[in-house]
Amino acid sequence: MATVRPFKGIRAPKDIAPKLAALPYDVMNSEEARKMAEGNPHSFLHVTKPEIDLDPGIDLYDPSVYAKARENFQLFLKKGYLKQDPGAWFYIYKQVMDGRSQIGLMCCCAAEEYWNDTIKKHELTRADKEEDRLKHVDTINANAGPVFLTYKAKDSINSLIDKSIVDSPEYDFTSNDGIRHVLWVVKDSTWSKNIIAEFAKIPFLYVADGHHRSAAASRIAKVRREQNVKHTGSEEYNFFLAVLFPHNHLYIMDYNRAVKDLNGLSQDAFLKKVEEKFTVEKTSEKKPDRALSFGMYLKGQWYKLTAKHGSFDPKDPVGCLDVSILQKNLLEPVLSIGDPRKDKRIDFIGGIRGMSELERIVNEGKAAVSFSMYPTSIEQLMAIADKGMIMPPKSTWFEPKLRSGVVIHSLAD
Repeated sequence: MATVRPFKGIRAPKDIAPKLAALPYDVMNSEEARKMAEGNPHSFLHVTKPEIDLDPGIDLYDPSVYAKARENFQLFLKKGYLKQDPGAWFYIYKQVMDGRSQIGLMCCCAAEEYWNDTIKKHELTRADKEEDRLKHVDTINANAGPVFLTYKAKDSINSLIDKSIVDSPEYDFTSNDGIRHVLWVVKDSTWSKNIIAEFAKIPFLYVADGHHRSAAASRIAKVRREQNVKHTGSEEYNFFLAVLFPHNHLYIMDYNRAVKDLNGLSQDAFLKKVEEKFTVEKTSEKKPDRALSFGMYLKGQWYKLTAKHGSFDPKDPVGCLDVSILQKNLLEPVLSIGDPRKDKRIDFIGGIRGMSELERIVNEGKAAVSFSMYPTSIEQLMAIADKGMIMPPKSTWFEPKLRSGVVIHSLAD
């Protein structure tokens, strides 16, 4: 059963919060982060992307990068940009994008439940990225960004959440990308006991976004438990920061692909090979409107690809994903993209960037061909996680993204 725990959050005063909250560290590169934080000494990117305050040529995994994160975090605390709440409380985090709301419980979850599979995963992690987050958490002694978790919606939890947001929120601001962020602080002890009891009836939580953060936080718990001869299990390092949303609040966007070259094939030869597994039609439509169909942009022309019968096993929950069908029938056999997690010839473009981005990178010669995908559903994600199976990389793109720095969890007791 799922554990949720209140904590003494570290957060900004109301007037600083809009300037401090930042996009997650992994949705931008260092150059983009520098531009986002330019002229804003309050930006939490100084903590989550600390290389922006160092020489641009520095190795992102250099020890000085993590040291700079700790220095900046301590500076934010010293200057009063961040302050720790006096009590262990729950927080309700609401985001509004294009008129659609998602409302979640911000809390701490148990690292042990990551290992015993109460918290289910659907993606593999990369060792280098996992190690990077481990060092970052260990060095600043805090979870700087929350893990994005979901659960199968339950009326009793919805009712409790609704009751907690009737009063005026602590924060209510709109970020530069037009996303509205609202935060309530819930101090009521009876409400807290009730929400803990209701989540104890939830059999599983699911990682929607933040596999590396959750893996790193859980590894930290193991290491510190082994180092602490007085370990009790109640120490803050046994828990990590998360926001839990009901599954029916979530919006998964398409996660699109672009490949740098046609693997030595001419355009005609490439199209002939594609036609072996897909019907191919020229079209003015850029986005697929149903599963088993794909958009393809090649030399200034959009094509509609439809998977042919026999190109996938409908009984295989992973194999029948659109991302799997494209990989198995086109990317690997035609373009020789064997391992999309490691192959540098393939790029992944979140749907938030739109179809114009897929056109741009081909028109500018940065890719030879791009593919627009139909989004994976949250039901598919849960079904695969329930079977202990793994989805292909870059199968889901959740929007809106949780902001780092809204509330921080300290590992210090």
